[in-house]
Amino acid sequence: MKERPSVVVTGVSTGIGHAIAQVFTRRGWRVFGSVRKPQDRDRLQRELGVTTLVFDVTDEEGIRAAAEDVRRCLGNAKLGALVNNAGIAIGGPLVLQPASDFIKQLETNLLGPFLVTKAFAPLLGTDRSRTGPPGRIVNISSVEGKIALPFLGAYAASKHGLEGMSESLRRELMLYGIDVIIVAPGSVATPIWDKAQAAELAPYHTSDYADAMQACRNYIQKGRKGLAPSEIGEVVFKTLTSRGPKIRYTVLPSVFKNWILPRLLPKRMVDRIIARAAGLLPDVRTSCVNPPHEKIAGNQSLESRAPRNVDLHH
Repeated sequence: MKERPSVVVTGVSTGIGHAIAQVFTRRGWRVFGSVRKPQDRDRLQRELGVTTLVFDVTDEEGIRAAAEDVRRCLGNAKLGALVNNAGIAIGGPLVLQPASDFIKQLETNLLGPFLVTKAFAPLLGTDRSRTGPPGRIVNISSVEGKIALPFLGAYAASKHGLEGMSESLRRELMLYGIDVIIVAPGSVATPIWDKAQAAELAPYHTSDYADAMQACRNYIQKGRKGLAPSEIGEVVFKTLTSRGPKIRYTVLPSVFKNWILPRLLPKRMVDRIIARAAGLLPDVRTSCVNPPHEKIAGNQSLESRAPRNVDLHH
């Protein structure tokens, strides 16, 4: 009997990670999904039939223990794929943002995938004694991995870093036949929007940025009209089953307007378009009625426009 293909997906309790796990279980894959909270374990097993792993992506010891659990389940077979999905977004103007917020952002979105990849690499094929074809790695980035917006500097730094790390890793792992692919969504309709509603603006309410941050926060509700998480799940499935996948998939509506055009225009022009829409030009106080997020950048889900600390894919 042929062994079912297997995949580890981080951050499957809600949103994109949940959708990815659902797509793969429906296609007959054996899914190992990570959650941070033990109380989510039984719910996910009932809802999706996945094997749940409880760990935080910044907890190296917990990640190693989870990798050992997966190793025991697989026997001597290789792991078919790893999807680094878990992440957070912590918004705020960089010159005022606490260093602890910036550090937490990088630890979760950049150090996390690094630690998880290191722990599961032997199962994917760097351990040459394992049987089967080499696995693949998909790192969930964002449009913010290429186009950075105001008040999301820490988030953009983490996603730019993830893209750079992915490129180096892809070339290093050619030695083992392990491919590394980026999937970068635009705005995605997930429960993240409910969390974003509760985002805290208090630390910046007396700053010069208060009006612009509030205006952009008011725009959050429109994120509910973004891509369905299942669409991202289908793209991830394609990357892991195609014979010759691309190295990067940008997934968003109106690709020319939201992706191609802002990357063709001069940076200074894009700066002014975004600043004018966000009320960031000197003596200009406009609202985000037609915000740059859709007109020019089409950034990832809330990832998106969250003013403070908001979980993304958990």
